[in-house]
Amino acid sequence: MSISPSLLTYLSDLKQHNSREWFAENKGRYEKEKSQFEGYIETLIQEFSAFENMDGVLKKHCSYRIFRDVRFSKNKDPYKTWFSASFSEGGRKSGFMDYYLHIEPGGKSFLGGGMYNPSPEQLAAYRQEVDYNGASLRAIVENPSFVSLFGEAEGDLLKKVPKGFDPSPADELYLRRKQLFYWRHFTDKEIVSTDFTPNLMLAALQLKPFLDFLNATFFDKEPFIKA
Repeated sequence: MSISPSLLTYLSDLKQHNSREWFAENKGRYEKEKSQFEGYIETLIQEFSAFENMDGVLKKHCSYRIFRDVRFSKNKDPYKTWFSASFSEGGRKSGFMDYYLHIEPGGKSFLGGGMYNPSPEQLAAYRQEVDYNGASLRAIVENPSFVSLFGEAEGDLLKKVPKGFDPSPADELYLRRKQLFYWRHFTDKEIVSTDFTPNLMLAALQLKPFLDFLNATFFDKEPFIKA
């Protein structure tokens, strides 16, 4: 199973007509694309189960609603213009660092993961781990095969290294991180290709050691190894 070109067409149309009236008039299209995407989520749950503990995880534990929360936003468009899902042990609400899949037309689709909105406690644990064991993190995210897919790190930085740390030059940039995440972008052509799922899972396998590093740091969670 793969992503249908009709999903990208629907999302493009929704972006042009992001109103409750248009959405209601095209509800049949939405329900069709939502159902197909949920079927794709079920396919990916099985794919991820080859190297992550997905026991008990259902599509409802991975998917996101299309309705936007506009209460505190200047953008009052009522609907997201993408479909998305997160994959991890226990589902997207488990708290574990997960694999986030974002499908949006115009070359905006990606697989991502990492430290996007860490708590103060998580950020402190991350910096402590980098101080003790920065070489392990660098070995993962500076590996040429990782860089070829995910490129440079994304996220905000402090202007200086936090007080209390005297890092090596190699670890300085990582200690300044307030966020640390990576994206593997996909073109629209790649999204609808029959090769998309295997390529997506190859990217996920490259991302896994980084997520394992963060989950071990935040939750003392050992990497899952399927028997």
